[in-house]
Amino acid sequence: MAPLGGDIVSPFGPLQAELARMKKSNLTAAIQDVDKIIDYLVAAREQVAAADADSHRISMAMTTLQNPVKDRLDAITNDLKDVTKAQRSFGKALDKALPHRELPMEADAMADHAGLINRAIAMHLVREGQFSVASTFVRESRDPSLLSLDAALSPRTVRTDEDGDDDMIQEDGEEEEECAGHGANNYPEDLQGQFAEMYSLLSELRNRNLGPAIKWARQNNSRLEATGSNLEFELCKLQFVWLFKGPEVNGLPDDERNGQMGALRYARENFARFQTRHLKDIQQLCGAMVFAPNIEKSPYRHIFQIDSAFEDVSASFTREFCSLLGLSAESPLYVAVTAGSIALPRLIKYTTYMKEKKTEWTTENELAFETPLPPSMIYHSIFVCPVSKEQTTEQNPAMMIPCGHVICRESLHNMAKGSRYKCPYCPTEGHLKDAIKITL
Repeated sequence: MAPLGGDIVSPFGPLQAELARMKKSNLTAAIQDVDKIIDYLVAAREQVAAADADSHRISMAMTTLQNPVKDRLDAITNDLKDVTKAQRSFGKALDKALPHRELPMEADAMADHAGLINRAIAMHLVREGQFSVASTFVRESRDPSLLSLDAALSPRTVRTDEDGDDDMIQEDGEEEEECAGHGANNYPEDLQGQFAEMYSLLSELRNRNLGPAIKWARQNNSRLEATGSNLEFELCKLQFVWLFKGPEVNGLPDDERNGQMGALRYARENFARFQTRHLKDIQQLCGAMVFAPNIEKSPYRHIFQIDSAFEDVSASFTREFCSLLGLSAESPLYVAVTAGSIALPRLIKYTTYMKEKKTEWTTENELAFETPLPPSMIYHSIFVCPVSKEQTTEQNPAMMIPCGHVICRESLHNMAKGSRYKCPYCPTEGHLKDAIKITL
């Protein structure tokens, strides 16, 4: 067995390769072959109809049809074989990466938390836009803690009553009542409608239409600013750049509201309200107008390089939208499963190693080793040095010393004598080179 601290090769590399191969081996080619057969049959039918009971011409039309149809049927068979082979290979890779075996654990840590698991699954389905699946799951789980979520997902309509007011009603005609458990689980009101709106706006962003998202950000401006968000300005800034690119790039109508003059007009109409917080950015955008004929060689070229700008602003929009709902940008279930998949091989190896050595895991409520997670899953963004009582920065990062205690770099160097130091919390001594920088 390799040393516990050694590098562990992830078993998911081959699985990802097989998944990519399976995505390429889809039914598109088979569907195209079927369409060609249909075209052949339609053409033959027209020839037979035009033959006017001429048996010779009808026979020729059918004979001519035989070989092309046979070739297409053979092609369909080969297409389906490729798809089946790719699916079979992926299944084998999946079984190899995630073998069906019991984990070497003495107890199931989640056995007593079925309600939390059900809630995580239901909310993940909602966040993915699978509203009907989520409703079915909530009903069939028969989990009392999800009753308020079921109410938040119930289809709603609007009717005008006798007094002229619009009342929200359930689909079955009963007036909506506040669910008793709503406050306890903190589900946003009309959860389905909220996420439906988010996916609609994201669809517009993917189609390079910033207008609806900007309108939403403007309507929710006070709430966004309260959280320190710059979403509305980022959207308006991208709209300026998108107009600046002109009709040849953005595909918008070639009129006075497009191109460089259209961008300048947009800036005059919309940027004044952002001057207090974003004056420097506005000055750069407007200053770039001078370099319009040769923007790629100007000091502002980075502003107009927007290859990934719409993807970035879509991610920011999703994050801010979910934030206003009191939810994280990423699905907790997705994060937990992904982090667990990364940690699982090392966890199994560690547990097996401990059993072979006949030792016990003595660390309580935390892992006995570090799990290398990607930066997007590292959430401890603030650390206050226990020695200097100051928050760490990029210039003065947090450093972990071999004993496991963490202090900031300045404190570490201040208490070091030469290259050696003594931990302020335990008798451990070490060298400065042994300290590890922690990414926050």
